[in-house]
Amino acid sequence: MYTFTKEERLCNKRLIDGLFHNGSSFLCYPFRASWQLTDAVQKFPVQILFSVAKKRYKHAVDRNLIKRRMREAYRLQKQTAIYEALTAADKKIILSVGYIGKEILPYDVLEKKMLKVLTQLAAEVVK
Repeated sequence: MYTFTKEERLCNKRLIDGLFHNGSSFLCYPFRASWQLTDAVQKFPVQILFSVAKKRYKHAVDRNLIKRRMREAYRLQKQTAIYEALTAADKKIILSVGYIGKEILPYDVLEKKMLKVLTQLAAEVVK
């Protein structure tokens, strides 16, 4: 249940390009979420990509720390926050969550913000 497998990660260059050119996005500090409905055949309701700007965080260890915290927060909350709503509406999306914060936030703060992003996204997609 609380897994984050390879099939859930967004790796396809064509899909990523389409997401950033034609997708919708919103801000929920410290995250920027871009999403797009997709009809591609995928095992899970959401395929997701996490990113942290190299321009803002020069050291790879900092970028990796933030991405690790984002992935963990997503992994624990995806089922209740977004999967159930998307499965009920029979929709599939691709999603990108970028970190735009100016400082490295502790995990508990990131977890609350990730929940907020996912519930806001579920509401937008379903309507």
